[in-house]
Amino acid sequence: MKPVVLLGFWGSPFGQRCKIALAEKGVEYEYREENIWGNKSPLLLESNPVYKKIPVLIHDGKPVCESRIIIQYIDEVWPHRAPLLPADPYARAQARFWADFVDKKFHDCGTRLWQLNGDAQAAAKEELIENLELLEGELGDKKYFGGDAFGFVDIALVPFVSWFYTFENCAGFSIEETAPKVVAWGKRCMERESVANALSDPHKIYETVGVFKKTFGIE
Repeated sequence: MKPVVLLGFWGSPFGQRCKIALAEKGVEYEYREENIWGNKSPLLLESNPVYKKIPVLIHDGKPVCESRIIIQYIDEVWPHRAPLLPADPYARAQARFWADFVDKKFHDCGTRLWQLNGDAQAAAKEELIENLELLEGELGDKKYFGGDAFGFVDIALVPFVSWFYTFENCAGFSIEETAPKVVAWGKRCMERESVANALSDPHKIYETVGVFKKTFGIE
């Protein structure tokens, strides 16, 4: 086993965050795909006995869990390249706030959007639009969420760009009409090799979601 191993799942935005952070830092690592729906590997269960989920970063045999914690760990352990978090304490706090917003608000209502239907889905759609508008306001005219430098908030949010197609098709709306600056930001991020190599095909995600919905009788 290499000194750095990442346990992930191809469609997980949280695992993709870690891939992007490692690529931005130029860290070589071994990637191991996990079956999150079926038999989880003994290594995953041993490395994350509390939550039993991906992603897990294993560095010199020691596991680090939860994607935002992993990104901060990567930033601290490999400081030789551009930092992912800003040096200013207030700016760091703001970056952590918006990354937390992505997980607690944006991801949550995005999941409800494709898992539900009827009035519950309509409510999730309205909430997602509100969250996009908030992100649009925070981004403003900046190149990235932290300014000119690609960083922590960008890494937290950009994997969800691959899910935009699913959100739009499940709920019948245009994210570009709602948040054109966010969509343009996503395209800028995709020009980075670290992002382009990490993100999943939006159509594959949509197809997989369709299979999931039929399997569990959501439609």
